Amino acid sequence: MELKTSLRSALLAATMIPFGLATQAEEITIAVGHQSMCTDTYTAGIVIKELGLLEKYLPTDGKYADAEYDISWADYSSGGPITNQMLANKLNFGVMGDYPLIVNGAKFQETDSLRTVYVAGTGYNLKGSGNAIVVPVDSDIYSIDQLKGKEVSTPVGSAAWGMLLKAMQDNNIPTSEYVLKNQSPAVGAANIAAGKIDAHSDFCPWSEIMEYRGTGRKIYDGSETGVPYLHGVVVRQDFAEEYPEVVQAFIKAVYEAGEWIREDPMRAVTEMESWTGVEKEVLYLYFSKGGHLTLEPSIKTEWVDALKFNHGVLVAEKAIPPLDFDAWITEDYLKAAYADMGVDYEAYKASMVDPEVANKGLPMEIWHSRDGVSTYETPAEFLKGMADIRATAALVNATYVYDVETGLKLFGKTAFWVKAGDAYATFLRKGEAEAFASANAGEVVTFDDAIAAYATDG
Repeated sequence: MELKTSLRSALLAATMIPFGLATQAEEITIAVGHQSMCTDTYTAGIVIKELGLLEKYLPTDGKYADAEYDISWADYSSGGPITNQMLANKLNFGVMGDYPLIVNGAKFQETDSLRTVYVAGTGYNLKGSGNAIVVPVDSDIYSIDQLKGKEVSTPVGSAAWGMLLKAMQDNNIPTSEYVLKNQSPAVGAANIAAGKIDAHSDFCPWSEIMEYRGTGRKIYDGSETGVPYLHGVVVRQDFAEEYPEVVQAFIKAVYEAGEWIREDPMRAVTEMESWTGVEKEVLYLYFSKGGHLTLEPSIKTEWVDALKFNHGVLVAEKAIPPLDFDAWITEDYLKAAYADMGVDYEAYKASMVDPEVANKGLPMEIWHSRDGVSTYETPAEFLKGMADIRATAALVNATYVYDVETGLKLFGKTAFWVKAGDAYATFLRKGEAEAFASANAGEVVTFDDAIAAYATDG
C-alpha cells in the first residue's frame, strides 16, 4: 500500500553537496484515503495512484526544493472510515461521496480545533443516478413502498445510506416501519445474491455489478430523489494551510485523470478492471460516452445547494452535527490549480451535463466478445443485431440502451422494454414503462422477447 517517492534522490546522487552545507530534507507525508470500489472517486484515487499523476505535479522548487514526499494510498469500502482516519490524523486527503463529505465536514467542525476543507469535486450525475436500492433478482418487490416491514441493509454513513433515508422520507416510510441493517457493499451484495436480505441500498458501481452478474434488480434509482449525485475531495485544513501547493498538485492530478479517461474510455475501463476487479462492462456504463459520470472537479453552486439539502436530510434523522458550509467549502485551490494549467475554471464551473439532453440520439451499443463495441441508431437495428449475433451463438459481453425519461445509460438486459406497434422504447423504471405502454397502446415485453421478434421476422 505504501508508495514512497523521493524527488530529490536522483538530483542528490548526481550533485556533490559540500560537507557542512547540506541541510536535512523535509519529509512531507501525503496520506490519501480513497475507494477503489466506488467509481465516482476513481479520478481522485485509483487512477492517480496507478498512473503516478500526483508525483507528476508535486512542487519541487521554492520551499519544496529540499522536500521528500512520502505518499501512501489507503483503500476503504466506504467514506465513513476515511473520516475516522482523518480525525486520527492518519490521513490528510479523503475522497468520498456527497453524504460522507458533509458528515466529514460536520464531524471535524464538532471538534474544538480540527477542520477539513472541501477543495474539489471528482464527478457527478445531474439526475442523481449512482446510488440505488436493489432486491434479489427473483424477488416479488418492485417498488419502494413494498419495503415496509422488510429488512433493508446499507453501508451506514455512505452516500447510499443518505439516499435511502431521503427515498424513505419522500415515500413517508419512517425508520420504525422497516429494519435498517448496517452492511458493507460486499456483504450486502453477497446477501442479495443469496436472498438473505430483502433489499440493499448501495453506491456505484455495486448496483450495476449485481445487475450485470444477474443477482440483483433495481427497484429504486438515485435519480428518483431529484438531487444531483456527486463526489469530492476533502483535506485536513492544517495540512492545506501548510502545503497549499501540494493541494493544488492533487487537483491537477484529478483533472488529468479525467482527461485520461475521456481520451480513450475503452482503454480506461480495461485498465481500471485490472486495478479494481470491477468488470470493464460495468465500468463502461459509467465512463463511456453517454455514461453515468461527468468527470469534472469544479465546485458548482448547484453542488453546494445539493450538499446543503443532503445535510438537511440527515438533520431530519438527527444523524449529523451542524455544518458551516462557507467555512468548509473553498474554491481557492481549484482556481490556483486551473490557472497554473492554463484552464478556464469559470467556464468549467458554468458547464453542466444533463443526460436527458446530452444523451438524446446517442446510439445503442452491443459489446461483442470478439469484435468489440458496435453501435445502432434505432431499437429495430439494435434488436436485429442482437438476433443475428444470437443466431451464430457468439458471445455478447454487454448491451447498452438509454432510458426514455432521464437519458440515463442502462444495460439492455435490465431495461424495461415497451413494444408499441412496430416501435420499441426502453425505460429504467417499470412504472414509467407501464404508463408509456398504456398511453401508446403498447405492452411491456422482456428483452429476450424483443430480440426473438426480430429473429422470427428476420
